[in-house]
Amino acid sequence: MSLPQQLRDESDFDQLPHNIPISATIADIEEKKGFIDYFRFVMEVKTKGGSKYLIYRRYREFFNLHQILESKYSPENPEKPSPNTCILPSLPGKVFIGNKKEIAESRIPELNTYMKRLLGLPTWLLLDETVRMFFYQTDQDSQHQPRALRRLRPPTRKVKTVKPKMDLFSSPRVEAMFDFRGNGKAELNLKRGEVIFLLQRVNADWLEGTVNNQTGIFPQSFVKIIKPLPETDTEGEGEGPTYSCLRCFLLTPSGVDTRDVCVQEDLTIQPTYKDLLSRMRNVFKVDDIALNYRDPEGDLIRVLDDEDIQLMIKESRGQQGKVKRPVNQFQWELHVTLASDLSVYNTEA
Repeated sequence: MSLPQQLRDESDFDQLPHNIPISATIADIEEKKGFIDYFRFVMEVKTKGGSKYLIYRRYREFFNLHQILESKYSPENPEKPSPNTCILPSLPGKVFIGNKKEIAESRIPELNTYMKRLLGLPTWLLLDETVRMFFYQTDQDSQHQPRALRRLRPPTRKVKTVKPKMDLFSSPRVEAMFDFRGNGKAELNLKRGEVIFLLQRVNADWLEGTVNNQTGIFPQSFVKIIKPLPETDTEGEGEGPTYSCLRCFLLTPSGVDTRDVCVQEDLTIQPTYKDLLSRMRNVFKVDDIALNYRDPEGDLIRVLDDEDIQLMIKESRGQQGKVKRPVNQFQWELHVTLASDLSVYNTEA
């Protein structure tokens, strides 16, 4: 008799492996400035063996998990479930309008209840690969340092703190030579003459700094260096977020507009078609656009869905090393065209 069937028959919790998750609690939310800005949930997972670890999940991943489990285990007749089915807990629905942070905060109690009931289902369901992978701590989870864990901290008395004064004359800083309007929350808005205090170098063309109590990135070409960052300030050091940059081109009859879009994402991420399209519309301020990439022959290939994104990234890996790029730049590039312009494609047989 297989282990899942044996557990199903005996409902024997003791037979579960020690690395099986048995409880999960949302400890906090964190904003992620990716191709679109979103909030993800910081979750503490406890296993049967007593270990604890943190994972980071978006609502989208909860939704996908629930859909898969419904297709596999929801009974056709809820009043007469079969031995291979069970009644799943209800998941809070999607919200399309509203403040993203407020939506994420309001979902915490409902998602905590959802996870408690899900992990309280028959023990054979805990062995499901989809459930195990959802609560599994990936390499990215283990390497990420949480910014705060508000819901895991015990209540404490508020203590008044005094911030140390910043030595304005010794801090690395730059002066804005031109106005700059950022695209998205990751980029700063600069006004000519403002002094920006530097935090880190993102790549050869972009810096991260703070001005007017706002922190973000900005192009070095818009500023004059007053005091440079120390040469020992190498990539990966410090507590700031890590940025990855995507080279994008807007191809129009009047010429080519080149942009570097920097996001708080790992270089291995596979963004969705919807997220990329939304970000490119925001970057280039044009709605009626099409996303494209160049194949190994140099021809433009139009991207229509997530499968095309996957193919684009796969083909870019085959070209890795042929083009010299900064270490934090995506191997793939996006070529944005007007949706109605078909003249950019090679139609020769």
